[in-house]
Amino acid sequence: MDAQSQWTGLDASRLERIGEHLERNYIGPQKIAGCQVSVARHGHLAYSKSFGSMDLARGKPTADDTIYRIYSMTKPITSVALMTLYEKGYFQLNDPVSRYVPSWKSHRVWVSGEGGGMQTEAPTRPVSFRDVLSHQAGLTYGGGLPGVGLQHPIDKIYRDLKIRSAGSSDSMQEFLDKLSQVPLRYQPGQAWMYSLATDVCGALVEVISGVPFAQYLQENIFGPLGMKDTAFQVATDKIDRFAANYQRGPDKTLKLIDDPATSDFTREPGFKSGGGGLTGTSADYLRFCEMLRRGGELDGARILGPRTIEVMHMNHLAGGKDLTQLAIGGFSETANEGVGFGLGFASTMGQVETGTLGVGDYYWGGAASTIFWVDPKEDLSVVFMTQLMPSGTFNFRGQLKSIIYASIID
Repeated sequence: MDAQSQWTGLDASRLERIGEHLERNYIGPQKIAGCQVSVARHGHLAYSKSFGSMDLARGKPTADDTIYRIYSMTKPITSVALMTLYEKGYFQLNDPVSRYVPSWKSHRVWVSGEGGGMQTEAPTRPVSFRDVLSHQAGLTYGGGLPGVGLQHPIDKIYRDLKIRSAGSSDSMQEFLDKLSQVPLRYQPGQAWMYSLATDVCGALVEVISGVPFAQYLQENIFGPLGMKDTAFQVATDKIDRFAANYQRGPDKTLKLIDDPATSDFTREPGFKSGGGGLTGTSADYLRFCEMLRRGGELDGARILGPRTIEVMHMNHLAGGKDLTQLAIGGFSETANEGVGFGLGFASTMGQVETGTLGVGDYYWGGAASTIFWVDPKEDLSVVFMTQLMPSGTFNFRGQLKSIIYASIID
């Protein structure tokens, strides 16, 4: 056994199957342009490799410091940021959000109908901080998810009020106040629906702290953790490291949908989306994962306490149910079977139900097929970066889990 295997308990030769699998099934056939995989166990990097191209048109190979659109992998970072304020005593999980956003006292809940004939009722209780952290608030994405049109009468209200996270110039307060005018899709805490709830969490960070959201992230997470390339905007001197983003076309070929040279991500956004606005590197996100794995601290920088991290990846779905029983809507960054949801993370409740290894892990993904997971039981962190939309095209998570967990030998 080599020294690396002794430190990590991972068989290095079996981990090489990762590259063989990706080259054979994805890079070679050009189903994706390129990707990166990082695997760490017991605090040691066991595997870190780059494959293929970060920009096909310019012939640029994927580099170790390639910058990616992480989209919804922004959500766990935002959730951690809000929980730093929880740790300072600003709110309890069951407190109503209306403590800080008075307009939310006027929320109604959709019952039936649409337009002028829409029937609503009063909420049985106010929307809580737990609700927005766990997508149980009754908010939706307003029909704005990939490949999802207007699915429900309240989606039209989102559209009419121009409530969105991308391309908006609304202030955080304006965003929150607009949401108070839209009926909730369901009674708070009674269902789970992927939604703008984490954008609400980002807005709450700014409202509660009095510090602009991007600045709060920099001062309380990115700076302390040394996440030097994670930001809402790719700086001018870093654009040459920014990957192209692709979509799989009907003919199964790759189509460029966001050129790094002209991307909106090269300009500072008006609205800083806590639900999907960040860009960053594999190395940066692995540092975030390692902080989580270590119970909230990395290299002397403590972001959260270990008990807070623990409660964040518990299942907060009503009655301890899984997403098959509570999820409504056709899209999220996880399958539903055997999966619970905490405060910013999905979690594997059962290996039998999910058909994957790693019970008790917690994770999320992004719209361009980026994924991560942290497994406290196996003391493991994994980050996978690529740029392919939509994210459900290939089951990278399941395939990588099969290979990585089969490499654990201690």
